[in-house]
Amino acid sequence: MIEVEVIDGIAVVRLAHGKVNALDLELCQAIETTLRDLDTGGVRAVVLTGSGRAFSAGVDLERIVDGGAGYVATYLPALSGAFRAVFDLGKPAVAAINGHAIAGGCVLAAACDHRVMATGPGTIGVPELLVGVPFPEVALEIMRSALGPVGARRAILGGRNHPAAEALAHGFVDEVAEPGELLDRALSVAGRLAAIPADTFRHTKGQLRGEAAGEQETLRLWRTAAADGRIESFMARTVASRRRS
Repeated sequence: MIEVEVIDGIAVVRLAHGKVNALDLELCQAIETTLRDLDTGGVRAVVLTGSGRAFSAGVDLERIVDGGAGYVATYLPALSGAFRAVFDLGKPAVAAINGHAIAGGCVLAAACDHRVMATGPGTIGVPELLVGVPFPEVALEIMRSALGPVGARRAILGGRNHPAAEALAHGFVDEVAEPGELLDRALSVAGRLAAIPADTFRHTKGQLRGEAAGEQETLRLWRTAAADGRIESFMARTVASRRRS
């Protein structure tokens, strides 16, 4: 259902569930458990990707129809939990979008800090309203964070799925890559983000999401940086770089 491989301290989390990694109850629960464990574990960053022709084609609608109201009552909290676990990750999270990222699949990608999409037939978008269902609150929060209020409104009300070039133009992704270079590019970005001191990254990520961590924590981190050598190290690297150029 989920495959995890650690490469140079970066966890590659690969969705491997059925033909298109449809988000059913079990996959959502597995995503939440896996990401929560990685957040407290020893990896430096996470790359989230899919298998086959899809990153994730979104909610398994057949399971919704077959399960009815009872299944939905259990499923919707699990779906929100999966979204929240990716969005809450205090470590760098990079989406390597290998194929279709539709509806819930798009939200999962949007929950990451950086999104790389493969060129080719894959599309990305949020057509939930066309299906006739509203967004969970956390999904709206994620889309607003990724696209801004105006971009999120246009994406959600429009319901269109976009190929890679359009996705880049509309802000769904940060860059595109050839399929054979996708994972290497995502790992490179994850490594760059992981080079930021972990405490500073976690704090800043919360600030960007609008979490009120307080100025005392910001002050504490500045004091830490002044004492533990990270500022001196940055200055030394900068001077060395200038001398080489």
